[in-house]
Amino acid sequence: MTTLLISLLGSFTTPMRISTDPASILWLLPLVATIAIVYKTTKVGSMRLWSFTRETAALFGSILVFIVAAALILYGVAWIVTGQLPALLDSSTF
Repeated sequence: MTTLLISLLGSFTTPMRISTDPASILWLLPLVATIAIVYKTTKVGSMRLWSFTRETAALFGSILVFIVAAALILYGVAWIVTGQLPALLDSSTF
């Protein structure tokens, strides 16, 4: 029992390795679903199945839209800084 407990606690000391391929983005979906469910559970006034599901789905969608918008903005900024800005700084106008 002690060995099992030690190895279980030890597994939390090393982070899970997630690669940077497009399939690893799918790990975002359960995280966003959990955040939406827990947030709506603490904030909803009355717990009715249909209204809870509808509000949770709306929150899930809005979080995903915000994450995609933020990723596109950050990608654009990185593209400008790494690709376009050095070319502009190299060309002299004097």
